[in-house]
Amino acid sequence: MELQELVQRAKKGDEAAFYELMQLHKVRLYRIALSYLKNSEDAVEALQEVTYRAFRSIRKVKEPQYFTTWLTRILLNYCNDELKKRKRILVSNDLISLMGTEHQSSWLEVEEIICKLDSKTRQVIELKYVHDFKIKEIAEILECPEGTVKTWLNKGLKELRGQLEDKGGLGYA
Repeated sequence: MELQELVQRAKKGDEAAFYELMQLHKVRLYRIALSYLKNSEDAVEALQEVTYRAFRSIRKVKEPQYFTTWLTRILLNYCNDELKKRKRILVSNDLISLMGTEHQSSWLEVEEIICKLDSKTRQVIELKYVHDFKIKEIAEILECPEGTVKTWLNKGLKELRGQLEDKGGLGYA
């Protein structure tokens, strides 16, 4: 059954359709939550809360083809709220994979630089490079123009490159 048909059925109160939608998305949502919250138990809790929130407000989905974006937005809002509660900024350890194994010893430097990025720039970099979202999808998730996403992405990458070069010309920027 197609995603859009499942969404339509779920909007009409079909619990089996909603369950199937969540089954289709749970692995990706879990990975995103884990990359933000850094803890398996917290990621599972996030998934449970997002499932509840989505079930409660499934009728608010205006365009069924954007269900995945809508669901991801709920998850990101939840994760950001949790991080604010903890009053600490966490960066995905998955970003180390972008740097290559020969540079893993410098991860603390990279993490330090990424922590200094503003939250939107950091979020765009994670969504793009860790979770493999397209620019258009990121724009929909963050509810901003694609040009803004590209600006944040370029700004973040330029800042990362500059900082890494300043720290000794690490060859992975």
